[in-house]
Amino acid sequence: MPSSVSISLVIFVWITTIIIINHASTTVAKPQSSSLAQELKALNQTQCWYYAETTFSPCKWYGIVCNDGGSVIGINLNNTAYYVTNSFLSDFNFSSFQNLVQFKLAGVRLYGNIPPEIGSVSKLTHLNLSRNFLSEELPLSLAKLTQLEKLDISFNRMSGPIPLELGNLRSLVELHLGGNFFSGTIPSTLGLLTCLTHLDLHSNRINGTIPSEIYNLKNLMALHFDDNSLFGPISSKIGNLRNLTLLSLDSNQINGSIPLEIGNMRQLRHLDLHNNRLTGKIPSTLGNLTKLDFLNLAVNNLVGKIPPYVGHLTNLRYLDIHSNKINGSIPTEIRDLKKLVFLDLGINNLSGTIPPVFGHLATLCYLDIHSNQINGSIISTMGGLQFMQKLDLSNNYISGFIPHQLTQLTQLEYLNLSLNKLSGEIQPDIGDLLKLSVLDLSHNYLSGSIPIQLGNCSFLGQLFLSYNSFSGTIPLQVLYSVELTIVDLSHNLFSGNIPLKLGHFKNLRHLDLSSNTLTGYIPSTLAFQCQINLSYNCFEGPIPHGFWRNNTLKSVMGNKNLCNDHISGIPHFSTRIKKFSKLIKIIILAPVILGFLLLGVGIVFLSHRKVIRNNLNECKAMRNGNLFSIWNYDGNIAFEDIITATEDFDIRYCIGTGGYGSVYKATLPSGKVIALKKLHRIESQEPAFDKSFRNEAKVLSEVRHRNIVKLYGFCLHNRCMFLIYEYIERGSLFYAISNDVEAKELNWKKRVNIIKGIANALSYLHHDCIPTIVHRDLTTSNILLNSDFEAIVADFGIARPLNPDSSNLTTLAGTYGYIAPELAYTMVVNEKCDVYSFGVVVLETIIGRHPGELISSLASSSARHIMLKDVLDPRLSPHINQTIAQNVVLVVTLALACLRSNPKSRPTMKHVSQEILVRKPPLLKPFYEISMWELMNQEIYLVDKN
Repeated sequence: MPSSVSISLVIFVWITTIIIINHASTTVAKPQSSSLAQELKALNQTQCWYYAETTFSPCKWYGIVCNDGGSVIGINLNNTAYYVTNSFLSDFNFSSFQNLVQFKLAGVRLYGNIPPEIGSVSKLTHLNLSRNFLSEELPLSLAKLTQLEKLDISFNRMSGPIPLELGNLRSLVELHLGGNFFSGTIPSTLGLLTCLTHLDLHSNRINGTIPSEIYNLKNLMALHFDDNSLFGPISSKIGNLRNLTLLSLDSNQINGSIPLEIGNMRQLRHLDLHNNRLTGKIPSTLGNLTKLDFLNLAVNNLVGKIPPYVGHLTNLRYLDIHSNKINGSIPTEIRDLKKLVFLDLGINNLSGTIPPVFGHLATLCYLDIHSNQINGSIISTMGGLQFMQKLDLSNNYISGFIPHQLTQLTQLEYLNLSLNKLSGEIQPDIGDLLKLSVLDLSHNYLSGSIPIQLGNCSFLGQLFLSYNSFSGTIPLQVLYSVELTIVDLSHNLFSGNIPLKLGHFKNLRHLDLSSNTLTGYIPSTLAFQCQINLSYNCFEGPIPHGFWRNNTLKSVMGNKNLCNDHISGIPHFSTRIKKFSKLIKIIILAPVILGFLLLGVGIVFLSHRKVIRNNLNECKAMRNGNLFSIWNYDGNIAFEDIITATEDFDIRYCIGTGGYGSVYKATLPSGKVIALKKLHRIESQEPAFDKSFRNEAKVLSEVRHRNIVKLYGFCLHNRCMFLIYEYIERGSLFYAISNDVEAKELNWKKRVNIIKGIANALSYLHHDCIPTIVHRDLTTSNILLNSDFEAIVADFGIARPLNPDSSNLTTLAGTYGYIAPELAYTMVVNEKCDVYSFGVVVLETIIGRHPGELISSLASSSARHIMLKDVLDPRLSPHINQTIAQNVVLVVTLALACLRSNPKSRPTMKHVSQEILVRKPPLLKPFYEISMWELMNQEIYLVDKN
């Protein structure tokens, strides 16, 4: 009996236990099943998995990762645009995925904004939405994702400020927000993210200084702040970032010197500070960075010599210091950089000879020392650089022969020896450079004939041999290369006829044979799709039919015996000359007659002015003096009005500061609004400031042009110095293109009109003023915009008239980044210096930022891949009509011509002004297919050959 009772009891307990377990499992299973159903439903709503309804679990779907319970913990659809709809984010129910850990949709063409609901996925550790088309601001709900370790929203169209609330993401290891349109300052709260190893804010519109809290991120390994508008100096605290391997601050407005403490970052491998406003010397502590393999300090204002400790950087593969003010010779210690692949020392003040140690840099592929003061000859040891692809020694004082050892550089693709003092002949073995695509030997003293072996260079695309003393006939064999697009043989001694076969080279886009002694007829085969310049030769006979399709009268000027009698629909050449002669007579006689009239008016005016001046001297106490007369040096006329209007120059009326002095806005009792630049007492004691102030008063009192700021009066008393200008409503062009709101209002039509106004002003200063006046500091900061968006050139503090009886030597003056490169070594100022600055200003106006990096890129072989559409200001609509497209192409082409390294090759401002006025023919190819390389190398009637 007891045994049966025990057995019954055991059975009862066993059954009860099973019931309880089943009940418990049923209770748990119901909510779990409900959660999975919600996830399945949410995935189906996205319409990305078309077969979803036929399955009960998404765990085997593409890009879905589940946990052991079947719940979705990862969605990874990176680069799978086939599966993802544009509206995926707006259709996605984030609240249904409480276990989601990874959410990756990079490069799947997402549009719209990031929904605030994303903050409900509290377990998320990895969020990657990079390389899409997302816009608007970051949702503040991101701050709720406190377990987030990696956040990547780079390369989208996000805008607005970076939220302070991101400082709540204390678990964050990587933060990537680069390649967007974020604005405002860097939030100091990012300094709370002490786990960060990667911080990337590059290529945005962020301004302000780098907050000091950033230097507390001691785990940081990579810091990208490049391509923004940051300013201020680099803090010495940067030495705290001792784990940093990559530091990129390039393409900002950072100033000051490079701190010595940068040498504390011994793990650094990549350092990029180029395209800023850094000053001072290269610090000696950089020699501590022995792991460095990339160093770029280009396009700054660094001075001094290249320090010998550069030889300590034995792991260096890339070294770029171009476009600074580095002087002295190239140090011999550079021979220790055995791994060096890229070396650019161009556009500095380097002197001495090419060091023989260059021959020891066996791995070197790119060497550029152009636009320095290097002398001596080309060293023969360069022939040992077997991997050399680009060699640029142009614009120096190198003399002697071209050594035949250069022909041993069998990998060479780009060779530029132009603007030197090389002499002798081109050796026939230059044909051994089979990969050569660009050869520039122009502006030297080379002579002899062009070796036919050059025709072996089957990849040759551009050939520049102008301004030498080459003789003989046109080297037809050289032009057989099917890649040849540009040939410039101008300003030589070539003679004989043009070969008939020359017209069969269909790839040629530009052929310049001008200023030679070529004779005979122009072959009819030359009437092909190519710009050709045959001017200033000895051609005769008819101009072939079809020639005018791509060329103008300028293409054949200076050939006395040419005619076009046989071309129907075009006037005879003799008739053109007669009409041209009549036009010249009119142009000459009209100013003479007008001059006599003006002389008579001037005499009457001066007599009347003398009477007025005598009256003014008798009425010094008059409160409201004539604001439109140039004031006397005592400044008594209306002086009280100025003091009253500015409340004795109270800071409330100050609207800015310039290179010297402060600018005030004031309203006179008459109601007229003026701008007043006042030199501070301390500044007035500095001879340089005093001289600039008086110089501006003198220059502006002598010029009158609608695009030049009007000077109403001045006071040059030793106790109080100020200038009175017309008030220009919209401020500087620099502000307009730096401010997103203003920049969008500055459409393409307005920008072209602004460029036109600047060109007109400079043309007036250079060609209508006697003597010629050179501005010397043309920048976007010194261009003002009135209420109609017209350009007003201002700030003539360092302007000067050119004296034809003097050498016009000067000290280097102006704003770095706008100064013509030849001023660094010639110190001779002329109007072509302004032309170069104009080119920089035009590109800055078109691309929306300083073009320093673009100008450098255009000098390299990569320029042929830079498309015009890709450099335009992205804040404006890329969709422009045909007329605007023509104007944009024109002004960019003019700008590139103005930036030519040889001042003689730059157009005059009169030509530029006239070109902008002339209506251009339609573009020969679609706007979006035009490259900067094409614009840089085509000549559209720009250069004054006379």
